[in-house]
Amino acid sequence: MRMKRRQPHAVLRMNSHQRIAYVVLRLIIALFLSVITYSWLSRIPFATPTSSFDLSMDMGGYNTNIIYAQVGQPITIRLTSLDHQYHPDGGGQHQFALDAFDVNLIAPPLGSDTVRFTPDMPGTYVYYCDTCCGGRESPTMQGTLIVQA
Repeated sequence: MRMKRRQPHAVLRMNSHQRIAYVVLRLIIALFLSVITYSWLSRIPFATPTSSFDLSMDMGGYNTNIIYAQVGQPITIRLTSLDHQYHPDGGGQHQFALDAFDVNLIAPPLGSDTVRFTPDMPGTYVYYCDTCCGGRESPTMQGTLIVQA
C-alpha cells in the first residue's frame, strides 16, 4: 500500500513593506474599535460617592435612559425641561418620578429643578415622566436606575 505524501501547509510570505502595512492596518482597526467602545461607554453615567446627574427632557423623552448608582451613596438629579409653556401636552413640564424611593420631581417649562436622595437597597428601578406624552406607559418617557451593592 502506498502512502500519500503530505503537502506542507502554505506559508504566507510577506516582504518588509507588506509586514509594515499589515501591522499598520491592525493598529488602525484596533484604534477604531477603541474609539467606538469609548464613545459607547462614555454615554453611561456611572455613580461616584458624590453622584450628580443632569437629565434633560423634551417630548422625545429623557436624554439618558440608564443611571447607575451605589447603595448608600447620595444621588443628586437635576431635571431640565426643554419644552416651552405653550406646549399642548403637559404645558412644558416634565417629571422624574421614582416610586421605590418616593421621589417626585417636576421641572417647570424651560427650567430645572433638583432632588437628592439615597438609594438604600440594590435592584433595578424604573423612573418615569407621567405629566405628558403618554405618561409612564410610553417607552420614551421611562428610564432605569440600577442600584448596585
